[in-house]
Amino acid sequence: MALYTKAAEILEKSEKKQGALKTLVYDSKFAKIKQLFALVCETQKFSSVLEEIIESTKLLKQTKLKMPLAKVLVYDMLIGQGLKCGGTWKVMLMKHRSRLQAALARMKVKQKVHRNEDLLPVSVQQSARDRLPRYVRVNTLKTSVNDAVDYLKRDGFCYQGQASRLEDLTLREKDFVKDLYLPELLVFSPKMDFHDHFLYKAGHIILQDKASCLPAHLLSPPPGSHVIDACAAPGNKTSHLAAIMENKGKLFAFDLDAKRLSTMSTLLLRAGVLCHQLANQDFLKVDPGNAQYKDVEYILLDPSCSGSGMVCLRDNTSHDQSEDQARLVSLASFQLRCLNHALRFPRLKRLVYSTCSIHSQENEDVVTACLQQNLNFRLVHLLPQWPERGLEPLTQCLRASTTKTRTHGFFVALLEKHKKSVTMKQEQVVQMSHIVPEDNDVPRVCNETPEDSETEDKQEPEADLVARGPTDSTAGKKKKRKRGKKKKNKTEAKTE
Repeated sequence: MALYTKAAEILEKSEKKQGALKTLVYDSKFAKIKQLFALVCETQKFSSVLEEIIESTKLLKQTKLKMPLAKVLVYDMLIGQGLKCGGTWKVMLMKHRSRLQAALARMKVKQKVHRNEDLLPVSVQQSARDRLPRYVRVNTLKTSVNDAVDYLKRDGFCYQGQASRLEDLTLREKDFVKDLYLPELLVFSPKMDFHDHFLYKAGHIILQDKASCLPAHLLSPPPGSHVIDACAAPGNKTSHLAAIMENKGKLFAFDLDAKRLSTMSTLLLRAGVLCHQLANQDFLKVDPGNAQYKDVEYILLDPSCSGSGMVCLRDNTSHDQSEDQARLVSLASFQLRCLNHALRFPRLKRLVYSTCSIHSQENEDVVTACLQQNLNFRLVHLLPQWPERGLEPLTQCLRASTTKTRTHGFFVALLEKHKKSVTMKQEQVVQMSHIVPEDNDVPRVCNETPEDSETEDKQEPEADLVARGPTDSTAGKKKKRKRGKKKKNKTEAKTE
């Protein structure tokens, strides 16, 4: 019963554009997050179909249900797993089951289709055809890729070797391959579900979309390094970082939601992560000058975003092609603040910025603004063979999509500290400034205020004498010659 209540609540908030679906689900603090996420996504996908069935049968009037809850219940009864819970709602819906089934059958006859999926809008059917492969990341903290492959072969799966092109990721139910780009990633048919598999329960494999694996893979912190995962929950990227670091060094992970952090702690424990230090803290309030972060050289920043790249949200975006601009502006502002804050850590060498958004406002625009404000950082050209690049001119970055990379929509940029930029900036300042001679320890520029000049004159009279230039110096020599002549005249007069 709680599952349906929470699903209806999230569905209503999502339809009112009060947040990204994924964010709303994970912020709900519901115990069975994956089950809730699947139910909400599928109900939203069939939203228009369900609404037509509910209105044609006058279900709301007869049951006093609200539309979001009615959609969730009708979906699970007619299309989903069946009403396995629901208490009094289940009893009530079962009384209307035959009428609801008849309404669904009439829709199929009217549209001359046989499957429920064929009732969906064209854009959503395209999404269904683009069903993503099941990606499985081997957790190298607990096993090796070869051992995982051998175990799966003994378990009845058919290994097809390493993929060499995107078409190789279209697989039959029991077939699997190694990914083209990520060495720890195995690819299966979309129909495969590993939630009850031994390797998953033992923490030997992590169920993670390929695009989501890119940030840690590209950051690639060496073993023993100090790393920050700025917005860490639910923790898949954190466990990936720990595996790359071989559990050596320090991995600081921050998240503001205590419940999500608790769930993340359980995930990391199952994955065998030992080098982490979790903090229930807003990353923007973390002090970069704190002594415990003095050796941080790598940061992974995956901040809150619109979630527009998530495949299950495609139906939602098809109804309104213009995303709420005010919300995008607010998100982009937050993302830029996070990015600028992360670059303040004194020993930072590399930072990966990523989002599950398809909007340039949250991606290229944020990175461009950040680079303009931080001239000592530059973009690194990522995976030249990757088929989808960042929008011009930021082609060093990566984008991901269902069509070109067979993943959720994603964006990744890698920023690297560039010492040459700092030197060039300093040289520009030197060229624009008038510097006092080298015998002064601190060079001075000539655009001082009169008050500053007076102070400096008092403290450094010799330097000031030189700075005043040849005219003042010549006048001083003339005065000395005059004084010398007067003394000579006086001496000669006395002698006479």
